[in-house]
Amino acid sequence: MENISKILSVIDPTVDDQPALRRAAWLAKNCGAELELLVCYYNEYLSGDRLFDSPSLEKARSEVIANQEQHLEDLAEPIRKSGVVVTTTAAWDHPLYEGIVRHAVASGADIVIKDTHHHSAVTRALLTNTDWNLIRTCPAPLWLVKAHDLADPPIFVAAIDPMNQHDKPAALDDEILHISKLLGSNVGGEVHAFPSYDPRIAVATATANAYIPVSLPFDEIEQQMHEDHEKRFNEITSFHGLADENSHLVAGLTHEELPAIADSLKADVVVMGAVARNRWKRLFIGATAERTLEHLPCDLLIVKPDWFQTPVESRAHEAA
Repeated sequence: MENISKILSVIDPTVDDQPALRRAAWLAKNCGAELELLVCYYNEYLSGDRLFDSPSLEKARSEVIANQEQHLEDLAEPIRKSGVVVTTTAAWDHPLYEGIVRHAVASGADIVIKDTHHHSAVTRALLTNTDWNLIRTCPAPLWLVKAHDLADPPIFVAAIDPMNQHDKPAALDDEILHISKLLGSNVGGEVHAFPSYDPRIAVATATANAYIPVSLPFDEIEQQMHEDHEKRFNEITSFHGLADENSHLVAGLTHEELPAIADSLKADVVVMGAVARNRWKRLFIGATAERTLEHLPCDLLIVKPDWFQTPVESRAHEAA
């Protein structure tokens, strides 16, 4: 992504407060981008799925979508007055995450912005939540917004994996840093880079291969691991022009250390990649991103590899 020209903001029609809309309007203003407001609505009792469809059900659907469109226009008008080009779309589609993905692909959105809220471990484990499904399936960068104000200047933390320990392709680190810097330059933000490594891996590997003579004590094995990660990390940050004081290499588990450093830096947005075990699996799994989301004190921006193809199939929406 060379620039941000089209932003898609997902509107929750069931609440008055819209943090994602505020974030999207702010970003569109700073990037000179077009903003589209989207509501995906569905009601099984009006769908005609349970009974034969009828003109009265079709009329009811049309009225519901018209009301949603008017609500979007009411939200859009103050933003237009600030000079941002805003379009609105109310779509009859379900499930919600598929409707969002279908529209993001069809509209050519450069970034999708949506509110997120706390979810229970049970909900997460059952994969029934819209946020988790969007992490898996949305091909565009996905900005999940928590209800907080951004600092001035905002701080972006790019969570990368220089040694590709989580099966993440190396090119994704470059994309994470590129997007972080692109956003930072557009909004006058500050960009930091963060990787972590688990020293227990080196010790476990040495222990597992105990039949092979090991000349170094475990603390020296850990030190060697640190140096290997530091060397690769410095290569990446130097290439992207990040200052040493904005580069943070930490020993520990990502889902524990990333929220801690985000809190320490008072980060506004963490940018990280969602990874799959291989590119052919239809179920896209971003385990580290999912384990981290609940504990972050700030927004999360999820980036996919450039080869990622969404498993969500496009289809002609039924005209409401």
